[in-house]
Amino acid sequence: MTAPRATPGGIREVGVVNWLACRAAGRAAGTGPPNLFLTLARRRGLFRGWLWFAGRLMPGGTLPRRDTELVILRVAHLRDCRYEFGHHVRLARRAGVREPDVARLRAGPDADGWTPRERAILTAADRLHAEQDLDDETWTRLRAHLSEAECVELTMLAAHYEMLATVITALRVQPDRPRRPAGGR
Repeated sequence: MTAPRATPGGIREVGVVNWLACRAAGRAAGTGPPNLFLTLARRRGLFRGWLWFAGRLMPGGTLPRRDTELVILRVAHLRDCRYEFGHHVRLARRAGVREPDVARLRAGPDADGWTPRERAILTAADRLHAEQDLDDETWTRLRAHLSEAECVELTMLAAHYEMLATVITALRVQPDRPRRPAGGR
């Protein structure tokens, strides 16, 4: 990856409130303040609006966290967005996504081992990525497992992470560094 096109802001560039939000997000992720957040926070009000919206999808969505993380990881994989993939592998572990799931996720929704629900969700993520639409067969399979409202949320979740992958790639956001353990050097 090349140098960032927009560098992460410091406290002066992002403001105290945004800086504190970035630090809290890093603490939750096991990193310092995420470079993505510090970059987006350069547009202070836009960042806060985005943060509120994004938080309503994850972690505040109604879909189970495992499902949410599977969709996010699948979109990140399809977009070859290493930043988002690496960030969410760490978060997905807390939601019950294990290493074999991550390996299977790279293979796609047709890989052995997915439940019918997971297969439907991942197929929907693939179709939204490839076609920006869901064909009737995919919709019918999805609706066998999700309510109409959950389907709305799922499409917004997948589209949101497509947007984030675009922003991360275009701005050349650099990977986050893991936070040092207390007392570490």
